[in-house]
Amino acid sequence: MNIAPLENLRGDYVGMGSDWTVPQDADLYSAEDQAVWRLLVERQTALARCYACDEFLRGLDSLGIGDTIPDFDAINARLTPLTGWSLVGVPGLIPDAAFYDHLAHRRFPVTVWIRTRTELDYLVEPDLFHDFFGHVPLLSNPVFADYMQDYGRRGVEAGPNVHLLARLYWFTVEFGLIRTPRGLKAFGAGILSSAAEVKHAIEGDGVERLPFDATTAMQRPYEIDRLQPAYFVLDDFRQLLDRPAAH
Repeated sequence: MNIAPLENLRGDYVGMGSDWTVPQDADLYSAEDQAVWRLLVERQTALARCYACDEFLRGLDSLGIGDTIPDFDAINARLTPLTGWSLVGVPGLIPDAAFYDHLAHRRFPVTVWIRTRTELDYLVEPDLFHDFFGHVPLLSNPVFADYMQDYGRRGVEAGPNVHLLARLYWFTVEFGLIRTPRGLKAFGAGILSSAAEVKHAIEGDGVERLPFDATTAMQRPYEIDRLQPAYFVLDDFRQLLDRPAAH
């Protein structure tokens, strides 16, 4: 989902297909790439065990996300039988129209490059770790998987109101919280891929935690360069399947 201009972004856009996809080439990651992945996945998995919802944790376990960069083909062999979703490699941020079309066909775009060691805690654009660790585990959950496809279909149809859907995505897929029998937990990728955001979202003082309402979320602007001041809280993932009009 685009949250920044496409100009001057990292990633090799030259060799991509007409659908903005590129091969992953999983064998070409360097030892340093693997070390960065290992540092990130160990840190964020430990935090997820404390702060993530059970559906996310089950996805981590069922897809076998571990200490080496995942091969998309191997993950697809596990993910597709569960919910019909598959991963496709992309060079980085892609246009909204291409992004929504992939989602509408149950394909999730994952950036193929990974951040450097100096960017462990923050980078402006999504990389492989954010896209994969943050987003992919919940695609194994049937309800969330249906929501993501429905979201893509709505994006294809949205026309001039597409900015409203961008806000909905931000406050659910990226920065959503949910109440569970174990207390307040995170499911948003922007939370679960960030060491600072996950503790801030669940335990931070002075943070608004608002009952989820899709229409309200679509009317609320967001900021991309700081810890969030407000989050929307679901009671159940099925709330995501309600379809308010974008106007």
